[in-house]
Amino acid sequence: MQGSNREAVRVAVLADSDTRWKWGALTARRITTATAEPTGFVLRGRATPTARQLAETGVSKTAPREVTGAEFLRAVRDAEQRGEGYDLVVLSLVGGTVRAVLQGLADLDLERRPVIVTGYVGVVYEKLTDGLLLRHGADVVLANSRHDAERFRAVYAGVGAAADPVVEAALPFLGGAPYAPETGRDTLVFAAQPSVPATRAERTYVLRRLIEHARLHPGREVLLKLRSKPGEHTTHLEEFPYQKLVRALDPPANFRLVYGHMGEVLDRTDLLVTVSSTAALEALHRRIPTAILTDLGIREALGNHHFVGSGLLTSFDRLDKGLAPTPDETWLARQGVASDTPYEKAFDAARERVAELLALPARPPITPYYTAESAPGYLPGILARHRLDVTAPEPRESGPRRIVREAARGAYRHGVQRIAPVIRRLGEL
Repeated sequence: MQGSNREAVRVAVLADSDTRWKWGALTARRITTATAEPTGFVLRGRATPTARQLAETGVSKTAPREVTGAEFLRAVRDAEQRGEGYDLVVLSLVGGTVRAVLQGLADLDLERRPVIVTGYVGVVYEKLTDGLLLRHGADVVLANSRHDAERFRAVYAGVGAAADPVVEAALPFLGGAPYAPETGRDTLVFAAQPSVPATRAERTYVLRRLIEHARLHPGREVLLKLRSKPGEHTTHLEEFPYQKLVRALDPPANFRLVYGHMGEVLDRTDLLVTVSSTAALEALHRRIPTAILTDLGIREALGNHHFVGSGLLTSFDRLDKGLAPTPDETWLARQGVASDTPYEKAFDAARERVAELLALPARPPITPYYTAESAPGYLPGILARHRLDVTAPEPRESGPRRIVREAARGAYRHGVQRIAPVIRRLGEL
């Protein structure tokens, strides 16, 4: 890339879950001209993905390396000392972790620090202000749509923070063949989410309605697309897995649970139904008929309030009658799906910004919004939780704490999700 002193752009991606690894790796490819695969790292923690989950993302042939935050910073420092420092680092993490890693990178005091890029994996429907301010300090904060870019800039401007890092782009995993109905195929796919809805009663309700729909439409294949298998972790805790809830029911033969790459599942989907999954945006980009459920209300806690104005809000009663919603074209364009701009152009602005930053003879210091002066009662706790001192050895774990941690892992492994969070909290006392 022009402006880089090296023959090739060296890129590192740090993620904390399978979906964020997917977003980070694909984003790295979209916003650079790098031909080599990015060097991948995943944080060791509750949501650390399994090899199966990472492979299912389909974004890389090389598995990312599992590290602690301190180990990642040491890797960045050591690469710089070898003369192989990273030109670009993509932080595909929750907001608090982004802020901690920003601090860690600043404290490394590298001769030439990498350009830092961050953003969001999907629909931003909660913690907008806090999440953005925790990400402030990155060189580029990607917005997945025009709608998000306007909201992000408004938040930064509203608190007196620089808004120029916000760059409009799109979700990097949109794509696939446009929807083409096939004679004799009729497949409804419900895209499940680990924590939406959250309660046993609500999740059982959704499951019962899907099974009832399958019985009402014996010629239709009804697939429940799941993110993880029992014992595997995702960004959000899943206390009541559908795999367990379905055992108490008696689904018909045309109802099945499925896993796999979402893009491949969408290849055979004729109607995508969800509460608020980002899979809806993937389906809409391909013009697959899509429905957002209102059965449990239109609530911020569910995230389906994001789809107000989309024309997609509907209920199982209407779907049972064969009534599929029609999307609003203006809403689609503002959300960065099926817009009037070709998808391949959606990342032009981000590529240009990254190229400009890489070409700078010296990069400015990292200047986050949250500092010891602006948030003295908030920031220290965030930094302390991540233990990012690269010069200190990894803290030794006490015997009791190790026992608690292993008990929590065992609880998850045996499917006792309701008990595991309690055990984990005991370990934090």
